[in-house]
Amino acid sequence: MRWFPALSAVVVVFLAAGQTQPAAQGKELFERRCTGCHALDRDKEGPRLGGVYGRVSGSAPSFHYSDALKNARITWDAESLDKWLADPDSLVPDNDMAFHVESAAERSGIIAYLKEMQ
Repeated sequence: MRWFPALSAVVVVFLAAGQTQPAAQGKELFERRCTGCHALDRDKEGPRLGGVYGRVSGSAPSFHYSDALKNARITWDAESLDKWLADPDSLVPDNDMAFHVESAAERSGIIAYLKEMQ
């Protein structure tokens, strides 16, 4: 039974690492997949995404959104961001975002990072 405390320590370290992994991977994914059009702290072709988690769609005052996105009044959370990133047109028809993220794991990482960047 000497191995039990050591195994427990390994499991705790593994679980703790798993909790921070999505956001750490999400930062890399965000930088690779999203920064062509978005930044956290300024508008680009798309609106700033710092603080997007919990924000209502189309509400950043410095960005000119499509009418469809302004009128959608979606509060961005894990579920709505996942749907948005998977297929923006199915969530909000006639929006201006022509990009999507097919991989559920990549969407999850990006969302974890955006939530951390509130």
